[in-house]
Amino acid sequence: MHSIISIAVMALPMVFCQCSFSQSPKEKVSLSMNNASSKNKIYSRTDKSKVQLTDAEWKDILPHNVYYIARQKGTERPWSSKYENFDETGTYYCAACGNALFRSDAKFESSCGWPSFFEPIAKGSIIYAPDHSAGMERTEVMCGRCKAHLGHVFDDGPKPTGLRYCINGVVLDFDKSK
Repeated sequence: MHSIISIAVMALPMVFCQCSFSQSPKEKVSLSMNNASSKNKIYSRTDKSKVQLTDAEWKDILPHNVYYIARQKGTERPWSSKYENFDETGTYYCAACGNALFRSDAKFESSCGWPSFFEPIAKGSIIYAPDHSAGMERTEVMCGRCKAHLGHVFDDGPKPTGLRYCINGVVLDFDKSK
């Protein structure tokens, strides 16, 4: 009996660690650099108008992995993003609507498991909301155009802002500078 309790006590931290990340079960990850498709008529890198679609409309136009993160506030596994160790020069866009979010020169290595940035590309490109889920007090960051869930912002980033925008790579598209 004592050994069963010991094993349970040792396994408990692993259970909580795994539960701290909301993950979609066994999904295939889209590796396209641009989620604009013939189904997604709202994807635009120039249109700045706000996007308001029903959940069913979003589900119809977004790839499953993007829908899960952007609309259901999911989280990709740490260190699984194609942008985690990515160092090309260019601009990161919202994979759901095409809104410009971050410049590559604001990206930094945070070792947190997700692409991290110290500032958004423009003041209105990101919107913020309190997030009390998972027993934590955090600030959620969303796309300023379509309100897609991107990740969270923390106050442990580098200068000049001191912020760390911890972003799910699945909801990012990237366009390399010419």
